[in-house]
Amino acid sequence: MYNGYTNYETWNICLWISNDEGMYDLSRRCANYQEFMQFMHDCGPWETPDMVSWNDENVNIDEVNESCFAEDAEDFIPGDVA
Repeated sequence: MYNGYTNYETWNICLWISNDEGMYDLSRRCANYQEFMQFMHDCGPWETPDMVSWNDENVNIDEVNESCFAEDAEDFIPGDVA
């Protein structure tokens, strides 16, 4: 366990998604972490500012989805990110 999360990688990703305004806004538009990762891979940095890759094999995707993504997210439209 790391600060209540499965591991450091999961905690770090949740930390950045929840505390960076741009990433938080994007997460509100994505249905899940897979959608968020696709956008980050296509348009954004490939890792958090702390150098954790968005697709690190240690990330607990279910935990990130539960912590950071709303079930009622808006439909994501590529290029429509503030």
